Amino acid sequence: MSTVNPQPLWEPTAERIAEARITRFQAWAAEHHGAPADGGYAALHRWSVEELETFWKAVTEWFDIRFTTPYERVLGDRSMPGARWFPGATLNYAEHALRAADSRADEPALLHVDETHDPRPVTWSELRRQVGSLAAELRALGVRPGDRVSGYLPNIPEAVVALLATAAVGGVWTSCAPDFGARSVLDRFQQVEPVVLFTVDGYRYGGKEHDRRGIVAELRRELPTLRAVVHIPLLGTDAPDGALEWSALTAADTAPVFEQVPFDHPLWVLYSSGTTGLPKAIVQSQGGILVEHLKQLGLHCDLGPEDRFFWYTSTGWMMWNFLVSGLLTGTTVVLYDGSPGHPDTGAQWRIAERTGATLYGTSAAYVMACRKADVHPSRDHDLSAVKCVATTGSPLPPDGFRWLHDEVRHDLWIASVSGGTDVCSCFAGAVPTLPVHVGELQAPCLGTDLQSWDPAGKPLTDEVGELVVTNPMPSMPIRFWNDPDGSRYHDSYFDTYPGVWRHGDWITLTSRGSVVIHGRSDSTLNRQGVRMGSADIYEAVERLPEIRESLVVGIEQPDGGYWMPLFVHLAPGATLDDELTDRIRKTIRTQLSPRHVPDEIIEVPGIPHTLTGKRIEVPVKRLLQGTPLEKAVNPGSIDNLDLLAHYQELARTRP
Repeated sequence: MSTVNPQPLWEPTAERIAEARITRFQAWAAEHHGAPADGGYAALHRWSVEELETFWKAVTEWFDIRFTTPYERVLGDRSMPGARWFPGATLNYAEHALRAADSRADEPALLHVDETHDPRPVTWSELRRQVGSLAAELRALGVRPGDRVSGYLPNIPEAVVALLATAAVGGVWTSCAPDFGARSVLDRFQQVEPVVLFTVDGYRYGGKEHDRRGIVAELRRELPTLRAVVHIPLLGTDAPDGALEWSALTAADTAPVFEQVPFDHPLWVLYSSGTTGLPKAIVQSQGGILVEHLKQLGLHCDLGPEDRFFWYTSTGWMMWNFLVSGLLTGTTVVLYDGSPGHPDTGAQWRIAERTGATLYGTSAAYVMACRKADVHPSRDHDLSAVKCVATTGSPLPPDGFRWLHDEVRHDLWIASVSGGTDVCSCFAGAVPTLPVHVGELQAPCLGTDLQSWDPAGKPLTDEVGELVVTNPMPSMPIRFWNDPDGSRYHDSYFDTYPGVWRHGDWITLTSRGSVVIHGRSDSTLNRQGVRMGSADIYEAVERLPEIRESLVVGIEQPDGGYWMPLFVHLAPGATLDDELTDRIRKTIRTQLSPRHVPDEIIEVPGIPHTLTGKRIEVPVKRLLQGTPLEKAVNPGSIDNLDLLAHYQELARTRP
């Protein structure tokens, strides 16, 4: 990584820097909390990690967080894992998300868009009323603080109402998108044993209706803890026997009652797959998410009441939860339910135009697809309201930066961001007062001591290393569900460097303070921002009698693409013909996720393992990326070194 200081692609004007909320925050924090008044963002960031408790105290005051009982101190225990934030404090996330209803009752809190691309508003007063009505009904159903409430829902206003009503009563929200098959949903929901399930009868995607009533029936059968099922008739069907009608539960004119819960009370459960076992059921807290998202959205994304916040996402991805938190800054949140490319590749730009989005977020893969499809956003749409285009899910390649600059606007703020489901936030990304360099994230985020380490734990600059975070963040998991001794949580992040969070990404911190993300350093599959463990694929594929064993890897391509081959070792007498190939694809599509259907299915003579019998995914991934065999793997740790030659040859001959 070069340390040469190249010409920035974009620089904020002096006026824009002066108007940025992070500039005002720095001046205020300098006056009230000893933050550096000079030195710009670099000085502010240094202070935020060196004076961690003072920084987070300042965040709670700047955003006027309402503690109903005061905290004893900011950080009761800073060890990782196990940091205790704001002990003694009580609050409610949903109460803060609905505060703008007091002053902007008739303005839109939500803009809902489907594949017709016609925005439909939900006002702040209407959102607050529906949350109040539903929260009262949840209490009447016996939902108590700590009970889990689940949603099998697309990105529609009802999902936001259900999340906020759950948080209002102190329940724990969890959701999956309706394109997930029953097995994927049950692998997640069965872990947390929900008492209420919100469902749709189906969804619309790509101009077609997809009936999900059969899967809903299976979820009801396989979730014995359910006390109630709530039917949302997106396709217009009648409620199944025993289900409650959404309209009846949200009809009352009831002011919401907000349960005041401890700072570390669970808010929601997100799912992020490792390489083995069931998806990790990640529990994040009401207070931790509240303060982290206010910092991220209000300071880094520069969002406020005059903004409209659109991010293309589904309810199965952490970006949906992050998007909903736009309500915390009084921002109008744009919900799009539909295909990202219907009726054509330029669909998301049309939505940004029609909703007046000021911050539009999407995936790096979508940007590159637009470039390939010769889409011209600014020629075909009025995007004058868009101040920032943000991307995540995978690193945005240099050509993606240049395309956004050329095809959207030369004075466009381009924010490539990187974080994770594990913290439901960003480690590095948007800073409205810093320049943008091609292929780079602007800087590490405030309060996040982001570093690049070598295997011995030595910090690196201008060299590729492991992404680590050396101090706690409020939104780090308070625990995993069904992990009583905390061993799975510990092993997921803290087994490599004790007491230091290792995320599983390759990263470069440049001497200019910017960040480059190079993709996963482990074998988790990250497709369009949705992570799935290889174990999920193996369980589904290896049920087929023709498959003896399989191996799957996901490889970030230099052009921003993502190649995900599935290697299969066949049972004796089996043939990898079109029929078997189609059956493998259908199995993954229906049982797991259409996003994780492999790009290629390749027959191999065998699957290599470690001497202890574990499939060696990361070395195979490195071989396919062109790493020499002797650098990709320790030969003494492999059960059959000859098998690796096959993958090495494939890397050499693949176009």
